[in-house]
Amino acid sequence: MVAQPGADRARPRQAAFAAWVGSALEYYAFFIYGTAAALVFGKIFFPVSDPATGTLLALSTFGVGYVSRPLGAILLGHLGDRFGRKRVLVLTLLLMGVSTVLVGCLPGYQTAGVAAPVMLVALRLLQGLSAGGEQASANSMPLEHAPENQRAYYTSFTLSGTQAGQIVATAACLPVAALPQDALLSWGGACRSGAAR
Repeated sequence: MVAQPGADRARPRQAAFAAWVGSALEYYAFFIYGTAAALVFGKIFFPVSDPATGTLLALSTFGVGYVSRPLGAILLGHLGDRFGRKRVLVLTLLLMGVSTVLVGCLPGYQTAGVAAPVMLVALRLLQGLSAGGEQASANSMPLEHAPENQRAYYTSFTLSGTQAGQIVATAACLPVAALPQDALLSWGGACRSGAAR
């Protein structure tokens, strides 16, 4: 059976679009965490520290996600080679979604004590694994489907999706950041779960 020329031309576009959407969703959740860390995590998870130290500790949990990204790229990239990119992309979206929702459900320090920031760091490590694995598969998928003379063009959609996710995450938290302090720490902290997702 001979492939249709129109279908051959559509495949690179579909792969690039899927990589863009996946990256945008994945990095929306990854970056919304940073905004929440700067706004509320210091007060929720590190209230016994002075405010500046609490904010630094909260932002250091944001950095933990970057530490686990290379491991996620290696581990999930290998799984993508064995079981297919599409399956790994779905896995990374599920892993990021579940870990992001669980961050939003975590009890604060006042309720769970030291266990609260420990669970926060563990979930952030999972987010980093997911983000690294998503980039590895999302970059490979359009590259493999693109015509030889347009590989850079189609692969560029992955990174533009990443940047779109960062922009949307910041925009989603702008109204929340404008809330009064008491509202921000009570129901406004829902921004940390990616509630706009």
